[in-house]
Amino acid sequence: MYFSTALAERPARRLPLHKSLLCLVCVVLLVVNGVFLLRNLDDLRAANLLQAQTAQVSDELQYLNLLVTDAETSLRGYFLSNDDVYLSPLRGAPQQIDAQLRQLGVLLADNPSQTRNLAQLRVLTQRKLSLLHQSLDVFRQGGLDDIVAIAASPDDRAQMDEIRLQVVIMTREQNELLESRTAGFYQQYRHAALFGVGINAAAITILLLFYKLVERAFAARLDAEYALQQTNDGLEHIVAERTAQLSVLSRHLIRVSEEEKSRLARELHDEMGANLTAIGIDLATVIDRLRANEPELVDKLGRARRTLVDTVQLKRRIVENLRPSLLDNMGLSAALQSYCDDYARVTSLDCDALIDSDVDGAGPTQAIALFRITQEALNNIAKYARARNVIVNLTREPDGWGLEITDDGIGIPDGMLTRTKSHGLLGMRERALLLGGTLVVERGVNGVGTCVRALIPAVAPGGNDVAANSSTPPTLTQTTGPQHQDPLRHTAANPD
Repeated sequence: MYFSTALAERPARRLPLHKSLLCLVCVVLLVVNGVFLLRNLDDLRAANLLQAQTAQVSDELQYLNLLVTDAETSLRGYFLSNDDVYLSPLRGAPQQIDAQLRQLGVLLADNPSQTRNLAQLRVLTQRKLSLLHQSLDVFRQGGLDDIVAIAASPDDRAQMDEIRLQVVIMTREQNELLESRTAGFYQQYRHAALFGVGINAAAITILLLFYKLVERAFAARLDAEYALQQTNDGLEHIVAERTAQLSVLSRHLIRVSEEEKSRLARELHDEMGANLTAIGIDLATVIDRLRANEPELVDKLGRARRTLVDTVQLKRRIVENLRPSLLDNMGLSAALQSYCDDYARVTSLDCDALIDSDVDGAGPTQAIALFRITQEALNNIAKYARARNVIVNLTREPDGWGLEITDDGIGIPDGMLTRTKSHGLLGMRERALLLGGTLVVERGVNGVGTCVRALIPAVAPGGNDVAANSSTPPTLTQTTGPQHQDPLRHTAANPD
């Protein structure tokens, strides 16, 4: 369902309608221009064919005229020499002239005027050839004098002039046809060229308009990207501000929590401890007075006194969990060592504490953070790891303190590292981050168990003094030192 909705909301990846129309018009103009170019090419080919045809017609007419002239010249040579060799052109002239006339008929088939001229030329050449053959017969019968008389007649010269004139007429008419068609083709080509130039100009204009539209769209996209970048920068700035505010709030909540724990520990120790001590003293006095007369009451009061002693021990454990007194009185090293010993005794795990001697130089904020991270990590091991051995290693690093807690248990699941409900891991990481440090939770060596690594810098963000002044709780040295013993400790061994 989500995938189909995403596809439905996706914008279409196509050009706007006006841009598509501009592209279509430009393509149509270019296609029309191409069609006209092809038509001009066909017209140019027709003009070239006409020119070649005109040249061929002129050549054929000249060759026809040459055939007639050669036939006449060969006959005159025969008249002068009386040698039959000179009659060869005359004898072959009818076939050659007929072939030339047929060739001209094919070339001039599309021109009615030239076809009529060709028919007239055919009649004149046939008449000329007939006259030549008559002259040959006259020469053979009457001799040269009769031929001279025939040659002196004006008809002979007139026929030859008519043939030449007809050839000239046909040649000139063919040339005029070529000129007229060439002029028409030039006008048509000129109009087509102007039309093509107009089409190209329109296409260039459309392309420029399309370029402007694309440029405007690109500028709008750049503006949108810039606005988006500005929005992202603003959001990042807001997120950074909110993160800083949350960091300050988290630091404040941790400080308030530690102060509240210290206040509660102090009240439990001072007020409840004093009350429990007073109760213990009163019980001891009553037991001494009733020991001889009321042994049954003494037994009940003894059980009550033992319960009171257990309550005192419970109070001590609560106070130590709220605010370890050794951390304030003896330093971080002693507090961690004592906590690891108690942890080993309560959980029956082998817990080794490897602590450098100079870690007591840590500030109050760093010390309580290292202690709480260790406390939370050991609690998680006791609850989930199923481990047998635990090692707590705290060392002094060049830029702070390095804490490493490893166990040989079942290891932490991969999904647990990113679960939002893993409050213990989040709390440890938040304590480290608020002091500018890091915390990494990963598999142990060779994938066995879990390893928690934390690096706490020597100087917290904002300065150590501020953090120390805002996080240092009141100490319990006046009432929890080793020189002050609870009176209940003296009576616990002998409750009766």
